[in-house]
Amino acid sequence: MLFNPELCRNESEVESKLIVQYLLPQLGYTPDTWHQEVAMGSIRLDFLAFAVQSIPFVLDANSPLSVVVEAKSPKQNLNHHVLRLRHYLTSLNVLYGLLTNGKEIRVYQKLRDDIKLVFQCQGNDVEEKIEEIRGLIGRESLRNRQFKEQLSVKVSDSETKREHSMKTIAIYHHKGGVGKTTVAVNLAAALSNQGKKVLLIDIDAQANTTFATGLIKFEFEDDDDLKDRNVIHLLDDDDNDHEIFIPDIVRKSNGFNSTEIDVIPSHISLIDKQPKLSVYGPARTRLAKKLELVKDIYDIVIIDSPPTVDLYASTALTASDYLIIPSDLKPFSNQGLISVKKFIRKEINENRENMGKAPIKIMGVLPSKISSNNQYLKHTFPRHRDLIPKRYELPLMDNMITERAALSHCINKNLVVGNLEIPDPKSIFDFAKYESSASASAFEFESLAIEVVRKLER
Repeated sequence: MLFNPELCRNESEVESKLIVQYLLPQLGYTPDTWHQEVAMGSIRLDFLAFAVQSIPFVLDANSPLSVVVEAKSPKQNLNHHVLRLRHYLTSLNVLYGLLTNGKEIRVYQKLRDDIKLVFQCQGNDVEEKIEEIRGLIGRESLRNRQFKEQLSVKVSDSETKREHSMKTIAIYHHKGGVGKTTVAVNLAAALSNQGKKVLLIDIDAQANTTFATGLIKFEFEDDDDLKDRNVIHLLDDDDNDHEIFIPDIVRKSNGFNSTEIDVIPSHISLIDKQPKLSVYGPARTRLAKKLELVKDIYDIVIIDSPPTVDLYASTALTASDYLIIPSDLKPFSNQGLISVKKFIRKEINENRENMGKAPIKIMGVLPSKISSNNQYLKHTFPRHRDLIPKRYELPLMDNMITERAALSHCINKNLVVGNLEIPDPKSIFDFAKYESSASASAFEFESLAIEVVRKLER
């Protein structure tokens, strides 16, 4: 879309034609990441745009990076409004501010108790200067800057925290088709990229996580190298000549991510084994006990759980300290939250209490597979989100995962070897290295990983 400053005859048109219709979309801000006419105490802002989706929004030390955008009439001199912008940025602790009257565009950066002009151009030049503006205050630029800042933790501190601090997170919802596996594998990749030692466990007979991490490279049943070494061998000791432990089963992810992840694979044979294990009580606690033996090896364990209320779901949640519930926020998914809460209350926490463990902590419902339609994000999505804490009394994650084609393409990538087409799935991060359309999803998972680590350290 082109911008013509001559079309902006008053402040209202500067807001609608320059900021809403041109600048915010060009800088990568979607309707769910910016707010208009924001009141913060005695301060009233024209626009406040966030690096990541923030509904409801707050401004504190843990908030995503943001930009104040102030619009003035083309007849007004911007010099008369610099002091007020400085007051806004320093009072609210916002790093950047954009000030414009349509004829001129300025970007200021907060430096302690003052601000500095870091960019200036005429309205007629904005199209040729948009990349420079995007590099300063574009949404992608801010998210990347925030991600790097939060990763700049000293290695010595990281190693100190690792001792006896392993946390286990179940990814679970009673409703299927909500992006559970996508969240599990890409969150694991994001945490691994941060330098965390991650163990990813697949305990769903569909074995989607096992596939997504590149462990199913075979095309024929005779070549199946998982049937004799998968998660069922940790649970069913009666069929083993000797007790099997996690180091006996664990695999390295195969070409899935640039930083390798340890994976305990699943297998279709879990279906046949369940009736026998269900009548044998200790099977539900074996995974938890065996994870205890590797607590000094891993920082974070992520368990991809089946969308059921059966033995395997019980095993996964009993072994987990935290629970993330992916949900597309649609009616059936929301109604399934009632079953999740009942399952935790009546079975999981009782199992954990019998083992001397604290109740599982619900980290939050994670909006997942969310439509990127601007009208939905602006009007319907906030109402869907509000139902979670109000009606279902569950916490919400700050981030969300948008439904994008790249998330499907990266998992379903294939490699042609001779006459065979071999599965060659990639994490969203490795996929984004050569597919630019994946960058938005990669940033969403980077932001989610930062939020998860922050909540684990509370």
